[in-house]
Amino acid sequence: MASLKDIRARIESTKNTQQITKAMKLVSAAKLRKAQNNITNMRPYALTLRQVIADIAVTRKISHPLMEQKEQVKSVLLVVISSDRGLSGAFNSNINKFTENYYQEHSGKVDKIDALFIGRKSHDYFIKKGVKPVDYITRLDKDISYELAAKVAHRILKDYLDGQYDEVRLIHNEFKSAIAQQVVCETILPIDMGLSSFKTDENSISFAVDMIFEPAPEKIIEQLLEKHFDLQIYRAMSESIAAEHGARMTAMENATNNARDMISKYTLTYNKLRQEKITTELTEIVSGAEALK
Repeated sequence: MASLKDIRARIESTKNTQQITKAMKLVSAAKLRKAQNNITNMRPYALTLRQVIADIAVTRKISHPLMEQKEQVKSVLLVVISSDRGLSGAFNSNINKFTENYYQEHSGKVDKIDALFIGRKSHDYFIKKGVKPVDYITRLDKDISYELAAKVAHRILKDYLDGQYDEVRLIHNEFKSAIAQQVVCETILPIDMGLSSFKTDENSISFAVDMIFEPAPEKIIEQLLEKHFDLQIYRAMSESIAAEHGARMTAMENATNNARDMISKYTLTYNKLRQEKITTELTEIVSGAEALK
C-alpha cells in the first residue's frame, strides 16, 4: 500500500494536471468562438455562390470540365484534413478510421487512390501503414488562411484538369456544435451542381433565360467555379479547425472532471490512512501506559 507521502505527491501531481487541462479548455473555448464566427460568416457567401453558379449553368446550358461527370472512375485523390496536435478526444482517430475503411472498400474498385494530407496526425498515422501521400501540409491551426486554401485548391485543380484523377474527395470533420463533430466525405471534383444549388428546377430559376451577360457566361462560370472550389477548401479547413477546438474543449473538460474525481478519491484514501495511523499510535500509547501500571 502507498504511504501517506506517496498519496500526497499524487494529489499534488493531479492538481497540477487539473490546472493544465482547465487552462487548455479555456484556450480552446476562446479559439472555438473565433472559429465558429468565421464559419457563420462564411456559410451564406458559400451558399449564395453555389446558387449563382447553378442558375447560370441551368439557364444558359453551359458545360465546363469541372462539372463533367466521368463515366468510369479509375483514379481518386483523397484530401484528408486532420490536426497537428492531439489531446482532442476521438477527433483524429475518427478521421483515420474513416479514411482507412475507404481505402479497404475501394482499393479493388479503382486503379489508383492517392492521398493529400492536411494535418500531421493523419500523415503520421498512414506513413506507419505504408501509405505515402502525394503531399502534406502542417501547422494548419496557425497558418490557415484563404491564400493557403487557394494554393492547395489550385494544385488539386491542375492535377484534375491534367487528367491525373477522375474524382477528388474531401474527408474532414464537420463542425456541428461545441460537443458534436461529424466525419464527412464529399466529392468536390467533379462539381455536382444538382447538389450544390437550392434552385435547379425550372420553376425556381432566379435568372431569366433571355438575360444578357457581360462578360460572356462562359467566362463568368469559369471564374466562379475556381472561386467556388477555393472557398470549399477554405470552408473545410475552417470546419475542421472549429471541430478540433470543440473536441479539445470537451476532452479537456472531461479530463478536468476526472482529475477532480481522482483528487477526491486520493484525499479520501489519504484521510483513511491518516486516521488509521493516528488510531494505531493512540492504541500503542494506551497499551504502553496500561503496561506500566
